[in-house]
Amino acid sequence: MAEHDEIPEHKEESLMEKIAEKFHGDDSSSSSSLSDSDAEKEEKKKPAAALDSSVKAKIFRLFGREEPVHKVFGGGKPADVFLWRNKKISAAVLGGVTAMWVLFELLEYHLLTLVSHILILVLAVLFLWSNASTFINKSPPRIPEVRLPEDPFIQVAAALRIEINRAITVLRDIASGRDLKKFVAVITGLWVLSVVGSWCNFLTLFYIIFMLLHTLPVLYEKYEDKIDPLAEKAVIEIKKQYAVFDAKVLSKIPRGSLKDKKKA
Repeated sequence: MAEHDEIPEHKEESLMEKIAEKFHGDDSSSSSSLSDSDAEKEEKKKPAAALDSSVKAKIFRLFGREEPVHKVFGGGKPADVFLWRNKKISAAVLGGVTAMWVLFELLEYHLLTLVSHILILVLAVLFLWSNASTFINKSPPRIPEVRLPEDPFIQVAAALRIEINRAITVLRDIASGRDLKKFVAVITGLWVLSVVGSWCNFLTLFYIIFMLLHTLPVLYEKYEDKIDPLAEKAVIEIKKQYAVFDAKVLSKIPRGSLKDKKKA
């Protein structure tokens, strides 16, 4: 009777082991199938990501920029003003500059006269307020002590010195005949400035540039996907025309002697 009792128990254990092995086998097969499907998805994503990066690399951007327009302008408060991130501040700055241009250009008000009148008005008001405070039982005005720090002026002077030295170096290289392309570009730019200067004075030119900085960047940021293809076509056409001009004119102009001495 004991032997008969042990045989069913052995059969039950072997049956349970088979069921457990079957479940483990199904789990391993399902996990392997899931890992295979995940691997296939990752393999499919790699070519798509590579394609996206290659497409982004091939997109033409105006002036060869690789960063957003906001970062090109410095990414700080000046960029926020030019790109109208805060419309109230941008409108206030634009309105203030417009008022100054109208005051000095259209009404022909002079800067020295304006500064003198403002100082006369402020000093007269503060003087009368300080002396009348004892009669009207009010506290006199608190005039703050203004002291300009030294470091910002030193930094501005140092940066200005670096830029002036760089400009002098560029002008020296151009005058020595080392770079014919840069020479033609600078001469063309100076000629355009002379023509524009004959149309308007410096204040009006400054106001026009300020207006362009407040309108063109924000319009370009909004419609850059439409502007960049047109700019790419324009750049290609300009390069073609420049190649023809270089072959017919610039290549026939003799180079400067300094470049030949440097090569020797």
